[in-house]
Amino acid sequence: MEWNASVGIPLIVLGAIVLLLIYLFGRPKKPEQGERRPPRRSGLDNERVEPTFGDPDATPAQGELDVSLAGELERLGASVAGREAEAARPASPRPSVGARPDRAIERIVTLFVASRAGEPLAGPDIVVAAEKAGLEFGDMGIFHRLVLGKKADGPVFSMANMVKPGHFDMAQLDDVQTPGVTLFMTLPGPLPALDAWEMLLPTAQRLAELLDAQVLDEGRNALGRQRIAHIRDELRAWDRQQERQQIRPGR
Repeated sequence: MEWNASVGIPLIVLGAIVLLLIYLFGRPKKPEQGERRPPRRSGLDNERVEPTFGDPDATPAQGELDVSLAGELERLGASVAGREAEAARPASPRPSVGARPDRAIERIVTLFVASRAGEPLAGPDIVVAAEKAGLEFGDMGIFHRLVLGKKADGPVFSMANMVKPGHFDMAQLDDVQTPGVTLFMTLPGPLPALDAWEMLLPTAQRLAELLDAQVLDEGRNALGRQRIAHIRDELRAWDRQQERQQIRPGR
């Protein structure tokens, strides 16, 4: 078959044109062609990274949020309950009971009722023992022994928690655990010092019996007969000194 240039050349040119058109219009459309792409914000990656479990920077799971909120609600509930308990109780538990007259304190006599072998004393047990020993809860949130018929004269002696700040929070009494209690009398008081001591000592001994505890002196040593006799002598001398000061010349 002979080559016919007048027919072959136009066919070649036509084929080239067809291939060019297919190349230009047959490729997938780029975002720039016919459709605008949203502008990219600087500082952000192209792809979104979903938080995964265990990712420290991811949003906490709902369960974790619930636990956290529950803890906050418990703390809030405890605070509100404490305030409601305070409102339900008389303001400053019966402040007139055991309130001390405004006078200078010249001496303080102290005894301790301490637990044995490191076993703490429980708040409810202390309250029961105090009531059985004739003490009344009152001023400063502590217990007091008062003179019958003369409560306005102030306490003969008082009992406080050995642990600072020393008061008993009746709203949280079940949580109280303490190594012991402190019994103290301030002089001068509503009774002569020796008479007050004769009330303080048996009360401390009664508390120790009820609480299965021990009575200690002001130096945290076991209170023995010799020390008791010495304290009696000191208080007897103190009473005599007070009597001499009250005697005025010419009477």
